[in-house]
Amino acid sequence: MPKRKVAALEKIDADFASLQYKIRRDPKSYVDDFRRQFDQYESQREIFLVSPAAASSEQVESFQNLIDLIAHVADCYPEETASFPDDLKTILSQHHTILGPELRDKIVGSLMLLRRKEVIDSANVLTCLFPILVASPSKSFRAVLFQKILSDMRNSNTKAINHPLNRTIQTVLYNMVTADRSSPRAIWAIKLTRELWKRQIWTDAKPVDVMKEACLSDNEKVAVGAVRFFLGGDKEREELEDESSDEEVDLSKIRHQIGINKKTKKQKKAYEKAVDKVHRAERKKNKPHPLNFSAFHLLHDPQQFSELLFSKHLQNTKAKLSLDSKLLVLQLITRLVGLHKLTIVSLYSWFIKFLTPRQQSVTSFLASLAQGTHNLVPPDVLEPLLQKIANEFVSEASAAEVAAAGLNSIREICARQPLAMTDTLLQDLVQYRKSKDKGVMMAAKGLLSLFREVDPELLKKKDRGKDATIGLRAGTLKNMKFGEEESGGIEGLELLAKWKEEEKKRKRVEMGLPETAGSDEENKDEDDGFNSDDWEVESDDSSVSGDWINVDHSDDEAPAPKKRKSGEESSDDEEENEEERAAELERMAKLATTTILTPADLAKLQELRTEAALERAMGGKVRKGQSNNNPTSRHLDDGVTAENIEAPARLRKLTKEEKVALAKEGKPEREEHKSTRAINRSKKDAAGKSTSNREKARKKNFLMTLGKAKSKQKRSLVETRKVLRGHIDRSTRGGKRRNGT
Repeated sequence: MPKRKVAALEKIDADFASLQYKIRRDPKSYVDDFRRQFDQYESQREIFLVSPAAASSEQVESFQNLIDLIAHVADCYPEETASFPDDLKTILSQHHTILGPELRDKIVGSLMLLRRKEVIDSANVLTCLFPILVASPSKSFRAVLFQKILSDMRNSNTKAINHPLNRTIQTVLYNMVTADRSSPRAIWAIKLTRELWKRQIWTDAKPVDVMKEACLSDNEKVAVGAVRFFLGGDKEREELEDESSDEEVDLSKIRHQIGINKKTKKQKKAYEKAVDKVHRAERKKNKPHPLNFSAFHLLHDPQQFSELLFSKHLQNTKAKLSLDSKLLVLQLITRLVGLHKLTIVSLYSWFIKFLTPRQQSVTSFLASLAQGTHNLVPPDVLEPLLQKIANEFVSEASAAEVAAAGLNSIREICARQPLAMTDTLLQDLVQYRKSKDKGVMMAAKGLLSLFREVDPELLKKKDRGKDATIGLRAGTLKNMKFGEEESGGIEGLELLAKWKEEEKKRKRVEMGLPETAGSDEENKDEDDGFNSDDWEVESDDSSVSGDWINVDHSDDEAPAPKKRKSGEESSDDEEENEEERAAELERMAKLATTTILTPADLAKLQELRTEAALERAMGGKVRKGQSNNNPTSRHLDDGVTAENIEAPARLRKLTKEEKVALAKEGKPEREEHKSTRAINRSKKDAAGKSTSNREKARKKNFLMTLGKAKSKQKRSLVETRKVLRGHIDRSTRGGKRRNGT
């Protein structure tokens, strides 16, 4: 473009900016000027709409400047610009495919500017932009529209939840997904819903319904995107919340920088912004945590949804999903089945053909089978699967990794439904704990330790262990029947009840009283804690002290037997254990029904749970890192992954790169060829800390130190002694500022 035209366009832009500034300052004085510009806009709009593609660059530039001017001052003249937003939406909706990039972006920016000025509402803008986002062929324009829509949704829900807007957009997205199941356009509905869910703008059941319908789409990209939302959407939300909580502002550092540098308005605004951010973070910490349910728990009918998914994408032979996509759908179905304890009997027979070591991604199939198992699955349905895994994977001819994967998968399944295991198969599998391969040996020991807890009667007596044997003999270990559920209650309540009893006994001992109440010594020593009736009872008892002597004498007449038979001992032990269990149940029931747990009680309860878990781990000799692979220690929402089925990484043959990465794991990052002093110096520089005078002198220019060096050479002995004494005095009193005093 010639220089004259560039200069002319720059002058026009400056004139528009000047007019805009004047109108904003005094709208009433510039009404006529604005009306002339608006008339010019309308005439250019009519010319432009006749042939949008044939417009010259000068016409487009002038039309763009007029749109920008009117958008900035539209709130000053609401009557004159009443039709302006509708004109922009019409131009954008009808001609977005042939408009130039600059004019197209300017119209979108003007609409968002009108939205920020509250000339139009968000629903009006978003219902216009979203159909264009779906239909536009330009990739860059789609990215711009997506960011504009997302930012507007965030701004609309910042101060308070905008329920009408959210319902409108959610209805648009739901209709887009359900209108055409085979259309790939629904992918934008998935992207927007996932982003808003991750940022906790949408947390109710409506976006989950949108994703639920998207999972049943015929288009593979749409279905897989929705399935990934259920499998990873909650984790993304937690990670984003953790990242935002990690951002901390150091006000002392900012205040120090402001004191050193020149004071400006920019620094003042930055400091005020930092103070506001700190206050917001403190308010957020003090606020109660919002009750955000997982997407799995917000599903309306998980049973029907799982059956539709299974029949549409897995059972249907005409489904054209790839193996990776089928595995994702399978993981979602089994997570729902295990979490909600659903019943899809045909699902387990479907697994049979995939349980072979030659199957690609077989560990993912084994993990899905394990997480789809729960205690309400019929054991006779799972028995053929366990037998198939044992025959295909666990044998002397199998590779070590294959046998370990088979044993781990059997352990994961039996942790959820122990009744599926038979004693013959279990005793055969337990023999692999003597294997020379460490992975197979650990997997077999894990299976053995599991059944020592859940059903030790299936094991041989020599394999049950001390705790299981004592538990069976005492009757504390009871096998759960099929369909039996444990009674609800507070976990670890018996620990709190026992701790309270011990505290009462300890306080009584400190006061000089016996541990148990009701003795004569206590009645004599206690003071104002009893009623007058108690004193009367005591006086009555003292008057008939002879009767009590007779009771003691009768006890002396009954000699205790020195030896008892083993049958009598076991029956007495069982009676004592039953009495202890009855007393413990009575103590728990009394605590649960007659006492309101205070926050201090709840904190102590959590502490006792942690101590009990630590004692169990120490008693069972659980090694470091082994508790993560324990099926009972994982949360039900987490599911099972292929890493839980495969052997641990330290037991597999690692490449050199994997060994280096494993060695660097947990160590701080260190730059190569740098001393510790240099690393510390770089950390100080990154933290904004200043250097010492000695370090500054070391880096000073040589010519600047030359004069001082020459003067040192000319010093006399008296001057040298004076300088050295001054140095000693300053060092003893802590420098010039007397820091030591």
